Amino acid sequence: MSLDLHADPVDLTAALVDTFSVSGSEDELATFVQEALQKQAPHLEVIRNGDAVLARTNLGRPSRVVLAGHLDTVPENGNLPSRREGTGADEILHGLGTVDMKSGDAVFLHLAATLPEPKHDVTFVFYDNEEVEAVKNGLGRIERELPEWLAGDLAIVGEPSNGVIEAGCQGTMRVELRLAGKRAHTARAWMGENAIHALAEPLRRLAEYAPRVVDIDGLTYREGLQATKISGGVAGNVVPDAAVLTVNHRFAPDRDPAAAERHLREVFDGYELSVVDLSPGALPGLSAPAAAELVAAAGGRAAAKLGWTDVARFAALGMPAVNFGPGNPTLAHTKQENVHTAEIRQVTEVLRKFLS
Repeated sequence: MSLDLHADPVDLTAALVDTFSVSGSEDELATFVQEALQKQAPHLEVIRNGDAVLARTNLGRPSRVVLAGHLDTVPENGNLPSRREGTGADEILHGLGTVDMKSGDAVFLHLAATLPEPKHDVTFVFYDNEEVEAVKNGLGRIERELPEWLAGDLAIVGEPSNGVIEAGCQGTMRVELRLAGKRAHTARAWMGENAIHALAEPLRRLAEYAPRVVDIDGLTYREGLQATKISGGVAGNVVPDAAVLTVNHRFAPDRDPAAAERHLREVFDGYELSVVDLSPGALPGLSAPAAAELVAAAGGRAAAKLGWTDVARFAALGMPAVNFGPGNPTLAHTKQENVHTAEIRQVTEVLRKFLS
């Protein structure tokens, strides 16, 4: 199969969806992308890194924009091949990856081939293994092996955002509170100390916690603090001598990880707390010239990204980063995954306006 990068990006999305690329199985699709870019976009320098494909202009422009999208999907759920329903403005494309995020990839690939003279130099990054554990993420490998390919003045990640620019992202931290007790037979419970019962106080603090609402660059970020798991207990007739409460903190990007951890230690003062997972957030950076141009091209609309995405990886490299792609993110990873084709075309035209 070959990909027609000059075709309607909706048709290109369908072709990408119909090429199986569950995480760890991106080789075939990466090969199709590599061959299409080499044959249909001679103005680009194209290289392969594992199952990632990178391409860029080298026009000597004063600024560079990075467009990044992952090629992999979550496992199939009876939603292949792609199918369409409706017509015109009501047309919908169904199938695995239509939202997350082959429609975004199709937009980027179409622009790569049809914009040989963009006003910004552009780097296109189509990477592997985003939908699995972070250690396998292709962006991490590229950062280690080819860091110059991720440099720029603005990064646009094509994750689904309902066709609205979502700037920056919140950080996420997962902590565990460990409580100790004393074992005893439940028939003589007064001889023990129940570690699970001791969770009542930290749970009360969580129930009464008032999350912070923060305005950054005119965007509203809403923090959160939620208990996500309780573990403990030995047997049905034993007073538990240990219990663990897992808490997830979503923090606004004006807090760095150290500040987020200090805050949680204040909330749970008096308890043993350990950080077990951490991903820093990303400031929106909409005041940067390239970011401001993008927002203007999109009609002046932007929103805060409340989840975590790979924009944080680019922010850590010192550049503003946004999510901007077709599709409703609440449909990602579901059997019902689908995207309005008009939204694919809308995102294409906004980016074309921005880049040309």
